[in-house]
Amino acid sequence: MTETRDRLALIGAGPMGLATAKVLQEQGIAFQGFELNSGVGGLWDIDAPRSTMYETAHLISSKRMTEFTDFPMRDEVAEYPSHREIKRYFEEFADHYDLARHYRFGAEVLYCTPLGGPGDGWRITWRDAEGEHTEDYAGLLIANGTLSTPNMPTFKGEFTGELIHSSAYRHASQFDGKRVLVIGAGNSGCDIAVDAIHHGTSCDLSMRRGYYFVPKYVFGKPADTLGGAIKLPMALKRIVDGAILKWFLGDPQKYGFPKPDYKLYESHPVVNSLVLYHAGHGDIAIRPDIDRFDGKTVHFKDGTSRDYDMILAATGYKLDYPFIDNTLLNWQGDAPHLYLNCMHPRRDDLFVLGMVEASGLGWQGRHEQAEMVVRYIKGLREGRADAKALQETKAQGFDRATGGMNYIDLPRMAYYVDKATYRKAVTGWISRLRGKAA
Repeated sequence: MTETRDRLALIGAGPMGLATAKVLQEQGIAFQGFELNSGVGGLWDIDAPRSTMYETAHLISSKRMTEFTDFPMRDEVAEYPSHREIKRYFEEFADHYDLARHYRFGAEVLYCTPLGGPGDGWRITWRDAEGEHTEDYAGLLIANGTLSTPNMPTFKGEFTGELIHSSAYRHASQFDGKRVLVIGAGNSGCDIAVDAIHHGTSCDLSMRRGYYFVPKYVFGKPADTLGGAIKLPMALKRIVDGAILKWFLGDPQKYGFPKPDYKLYESHPVVNSLVLYHAGHGDIAIRPDIDRFDGKTVHFKDGTSRDYDMILAATGYKLDYPFIDNTLLNWQGDAPHLYLNCMHPRRDDLFVLGMVEASGLGWQGRHEQAEMVVRYIKGLREGRADAKALQETKAQGFDRATGGMNYIDLPRMAYYVDKATYRKAVTGWISRLRGKAA
């Protein structure tokens, strides 16, 4: 076993891991990165071992609202880039900041075990082509992503056709000649349903609840670039934005989509107007929640039924950190309960990075999270008063940075935050840790 107690261990070389690696390098903190894939990019590399990407996938936010501020995407990149363009972006990012040299690629982390009490460090065991290895580190930074372990629901009865989760979907040709049912109408579900419309013999979409739909373009510009121009109270913003959505998209209920039972922005909207277009043309039928399977027949809760050859469950993903005991992450309910979604209330040698979602947060918001964490680690090592203040704050009781928003009670919303509230808190701590007034 090699002694590396002066370094931190960083798991993951996707967008969050790379942002963290960049800041660690800038702040002069030694670390060792671990990445299962042979290169950088995380799930955006469709060929990665645990990628859940599919061939037609694109960003649902525009490039200027998603990119790292200090490393913008090239001008010739499309406003809503494909997954291949995003993979290239992260390769260019890693090359520009010389990050790959810090990583062991093809390394699967198996176990992370605390060496003692809070602050005593971690023993990391990983496996690569040469076998298993173990090293001790001063701290652990987890940035392995949130979209790799499928959330596959159970159903009554048995379906004798093909049943897959969206994580197993890669090519639209998988639908060729088949009667398809897509379960779940989130962003991936709607994207994949549009693929199935063009390749299957029929496509239905089963929805448990209603969604708010957002077009990718408003007045000829990416929709997400317009929201920050004028700051409005949430009640007024809902009225204005709701009117704009109805103006551009009409009323989804007239196509059979259920009406949302929550307010706009209390869940992540679906950035897809094509599924509405096809519903209006009769290319897709909207079905309610499933009651049971019987061979190739699906019975729905409204008493109707239909036969299918293939069912694709676009039912999301579960938070999963398989290499560490959940109790060590202060897990409560559906997610770890961490200060600003990343800092353990008692441990200063354990951080979970990237476990945060917010409409419009982008990779820059995650870069800020990484900077706060890394500057905190450095501040503690230097005995800075501002780091001590953050240490005391995170040890107290705290709430998620929802800004008073009443998000719907779903596992995927358990780590959702309000962008403005979250970024204000994070950038405030960054300013203090830099020695500037917040």
